Amino acid sequence: MKLAIIGDFNPASHTHIATNAAIGHAKAFLKLDLQADWIPTESILDNIASTTKNYKGFLIAPGSPYRSMAGTLEIIKYARLNNIPTLGTCGGFQHMVIEFARNVLNIKDAQHAEYDPYASKLVINPLSCSMKGQKLKINITGKQSQTYKIFNSDTIEEQYYCNFGLNPEFQSDIHNNGFKIVGSDASDEARILELEGHKFFIATLFVPQDNSTPDNPNKLITGFVSVVCL
Repeated sequence: MKLAIIGDFNPASHTHIATNAAIGHAKAFLKLDLQADWIPTESILDNIASTTKNYKGFLIAPGSPYRSMAGTLEIIKYARLNNIPTLGTCGGFQHMVIEFARNVLNIKDAQHAEYDPYASKLVINPLSCSMKGQKLKINITGKQSQTYKIFNSDTIEEQYYCNFGLNPEFQSDIHNNGFKIVGSDASDEARILELEGHKFFIATLFVPQDNSTPDNPNKLITGFVSVVCL
């Protein structure tokens, strides 16, 4: 079984190293044979057929801006439409939101402030207060969600590395059109999104990979890997 990690791997990036480690923890815990390959974003558009054919799940990695937003959005769209297990964390969350806004909400000029801070439709905008390097509480509000079943808890604490998040102006439209807000912070801002009716399509603004050890693999990463290998 093969899993694609969509992102531009940087060996100096803590979150990228943590991503590899967390997948390893989940594989060992579940006793599964899973190959995880990093796919550079700028290679995707020229290899879209082989990438979508060869991989049974996609982890949209932290660490934006990506070299190719277009390639990343194409993979996310494919996974959303074809019921392919997908988990996006930090930058992955942000790009899953952009793809949904453009192709489901039909906001064709939906943009990310890290790419174009002066765009008219900043669906992803700077957080009012940077959460980079902080471990914060998330309230799981969607009690019928996959996320709640995975964590089996009303609250969790996870590590953030981001300066950008979902613009609160778009939260209701995104939620009401099926990309449900199932986890939020104390200010009711979206921190976990989950696509209704999908096998596994979850986006977290935090980086669950950072909260994983060999003895205690992160539950969300483990849940994702188990679905990929079904």
